[in-house]
Amino acid sequence: MTKRRLPLILVGGAVVVLSADLAFHVLKDVVGLVRSEPVQAHVPTPRAAPPAPRAAPPPQPSHPVADGPFVVKSILPISGPIKFGQYFWDESQGRPGPLVITVDLTARVLSVFEDGHEIGATAILKGYGEKQTPVGVFPITQKDAHHISTIFDVPMPYMLRLTNDGVSIHGSKVERGYATNGCVGVPEPFAAKLFQVAHLGDKVIITDGKRLNLGDPIIARPKG
Repeated sequence: MTKRRLPLILVGGAVVVLSADLAFHVLKDVVGLVRSEPVQAHVPTPRAAPPAPRAAPPPQPSHPVADGPFVVKSILPISGPIKFGQYFWDESQGRPGPLVITVDLTARVLSVFEDGHEIGATAILKGYGEKQTPVGVFPITQKDAHHISTIFDVPMPYMLRLTNDGVSIHGSKVERGYATNGCVGVPEPFAAKLFQVAHLGDKVIITDGKRLNLGDPIIARPKG
């Protein structure tokens, strides 16, 4: 079984974790057609210099990415511990806005927040031994619904890549006694839902589950 806790605040390049003792538990283009008066051919008409080209506006992202402080505004009403293979998904409380994914390695729970409102939660698999899941803040850099691991030659459905050396979130057989090679494994139906709402650049915040009272911050500085 896994325990849920209220995670964190992301500020700039640092992660501020807020954790509660929660046992359980996104001109009208007016085209003016101006007709000029005809002019005689032998009378040259001075032409105005063409206007200088306007600089194109910088491209705007089609999806907002969390840059400022991340604050948890609501969590799903989950009444008991999340069991292996179990997940919850309810987008009714979500609001248009940045999507943030949090992973608590100690509680073995992943949560999905839309504009600070939790829309999904699930038990996870994580890495052990020499292949532990790293802690930190990672942007999603690649999406592949039908990914095959080039290292282990095994399917990694609905893969969301987090690091250059292959750590990702992907669909797995989430059962007691199983582990990953450093990735975050989630039930495949949950992975499919997450794949649909996640975008490149969305932040994934992975912590080691340090327990604090609500309002007590802990700052985890990025490595390097």
